[in-house]
Amino acid sequence: MKYLALPLLALATSCALGPNYRRPQVEAPVQWNAQAQAEAASLADQPWWAVFGDPSLKLLIGQALANNYDVRTAVQRVEEYRARAGVERSDYLPALTPGAGVGRGHSSPYTAGGGGIGNSINAQVALSWELDLWGRLRRLNEAAKAQYLASQEFRSGVYLATAAQVAQAYFELRALDAQLAIARSTTQAFQEIYDLFNQRFQGGAASRLETARAEAALASAAAFIPDLERQIQAKENALSYLVGRNPGPIPRGGDLQAQPLPPVIPAGLPSALLERRPDLREAEQRLVAANAAIGVAQANYFPILSITGLLGGVAPHVNQLFGSGREWMIGAGLNGPALQGLRLRDQKAVVVAQWEQARTHYEAAVTGAFGEVSTLLVAYQKLAEVETQQARAVAAYQEAVALATMRYRAGLSSYVEVLEAQQQLFPAQNSLSQARLNRLVSLVQLYKALGGGWNLQDPGAWSAP
Repeated sequence: MKYLALPLLALATSCALGPNYRRPQVEAPVQWNAQAQAEAASLADQPWWAVFGDPSLKLLIGQALANNYDVRTAVQRVEEYRARAGVERSDYLPALTPGAGVGRGHSSPYTAGGGGIGNSINAQVALSWELDLWGRLRRLNEAAKAQYLASQEFRSGVYLATAAQVAQAYFELRALDAQLAIARSTTQAFQEIYDLFNQRFQGGAASRLETARAEAALASAAAFIPDLERQIQAKENALSYLVGRNPGPIPRGGDLQAQPLPPVIPAGLPSALLERRPDLREAEQRLVAANAAIGVAQANYFPILSITGLLGGVAPHVNQLFGSGREWMIGAGLNGPALQGLRLRDQKAVVVAQWEQARTHYEAAVTGAFGEVSTLLVAYQKLAEVETQQARAVAAYQEAVALATMRYRAGLSSYVEVLEAQQQLFPAQNSLSQARLNRLVSLVQLYKALGGGWNLQDPGAWSAP
């Protein structure tokens, strides 16, 4: 063992070649454009079941995070990279290779011991161990660990994306439900107008033109119903796929207007986005792995020091293998690169270029994330104003319909006023439901852009309490 002291001491005191990782400098804004002042709190600090209050939506998200196909693939991908990291870690340890064999043959009489026919039995254990003098193995392990951590961040990103997809699809379904209710209500209103005109026509107090136009308005409104029912069925099927089950009915909670919306969104500090968003953390781990690859390329310029050993025996009988037939060997070898032309230089140039690409990708992802959050913060505020004004328009049109109907019944106006008022109310109600949907979708997108649920590392924590 004293012969191994020197190389082991060198191994313990050696340093890994290549640059140690440092996060690239990115200039984060001091505060978001939509913020009056910087704040530490963020909507992203809340778990998804606190942000989305609808009980049916919570149930759907919980099912999706357990059964969604993308989620299951991401979990399996983590296990793959966990195993890959274990393969790289095993290179630190000595490798033992046992072997055994039997044979029978004839040897020449001119060999030592004379010729003849005889049996031969051999058994041995070979040892090989690379001493990591230049840090090649350490950099390989560093890269493998970074890839494993990147797969974990990818999984977190899939969790977040899946929750957002389910929430958006659910809100779209509830918007279609609202539009279907509006279409049915409008159809009923046009039916009443048509019945009124038809009664007056039968009594000779109205023209056929009035009745025909009322019937056309009724048919136009009724045509929306089957098309909306078709869209609802398609959206239910899409939601069923997201939760990982066969097509079927989707449970409903509160209607579109009952979905909670926070009046103000706390966005948090822009610099905290680097720690919250899974896609940014994944991009950084890819950069860590690319950085470690440079160290591997530099270590390839230097020789590899390895220890080898053999313990075994060769004998005609088993009981002689570790007696008179015993043999052993221990040694050290130094294998270095030679006459490789420009191969090593170009190999290093490849990994340096890959690191540059990874750094550019990281910087672009960070800059894009800042812009995405800023855009969505403003959108959430402005969409609230849109909904307020659209609600005013609906209230005004409803009053106009009521007044026009009263005037018509009293003989103070023509059928044109009633039809026009009702025809303007229908699209205004649909626009109001769309405005509500846009606000809910912007909340979902903003929660995702802020890296919502970033502190929930355990997949089991993603099921609603």
